[in-house]
Amino acid sequence: MIYRINEIFQTIQGEGVFTGSPSIFVRLQGCPVGCPWCDTQHTWDIDPAQQVSVERMLSKSTASAEWAELSAQAIVDCFQQQGYSAKHVVITGGEPAMVDWRPLAELLEARGYQLQIETSGTFALQVSAQTWVTLSPKLDMPGGYLVRADCMARANEIKHPVAMQKHIDALDALLAQYPPAANVVISLQPISQRPRATELAMQVCIERNWRLSVQLHKYLHIE
Repeated sequence: MIYRINEIFQTIQGEGVFTGSPSIFVRLQGCPVGCPWCDTQHTWDIDPAQQVSVERMLSKSTASAEWAELSAQAIVDCFQQQGYSAKHVVITGGEPAMVDWRPLAELLEARGYQLQIETSGTFALQVSAQTWVTLSPKLDMPGGYLVRADCMARANEIKHPVAMQKHIDALDALLAQYPPAANVVISLQPISQRPRATELAMQVCIERNWRLSVQLHKYLHIE
């Protein structure tokens, strides 16, 4: 299995259940979902002209559409070569569920890593049984993809971006259509830290005993 990787870096997880955890992020290149508020739109297209060496990809200091091809073993080797100490690995995008992460999961889990995947829920998941699945359902997006019932059933965490009441209503409809597992964690994440969105998310989280995800990394001004 060969993965198209936009970047690999070590930082603090700023969202969801694992907020505050030292983490290694592996960002995939390629996503057709088309979320208007996406802050990584440079990862959407897979342009052959933007393929670069692994060394150049790792040395990027600013966001770009450049990407490199790595095997599962090469990704693990990269962690060691970079001297990363974190044992929590976050697969993000782009849309990670477009490819099979089981080969990487097998290598990582054998070495004591915990794997988390962040997905829109619009593609069939190809992950290990131990992988923590964070599903951020993308509803009525320009790409036209639908959230899948099997993704909802597999999710460990549902992290929903909100700005207005209609986003809460859309999540309610999705939860009614595809009820998640009883122990799933549901969190609301204000889009772009807008005050009205944050106030709405806080109110609903308190009413329903859900969690608030505030994108801590943006407040800390880290990647």
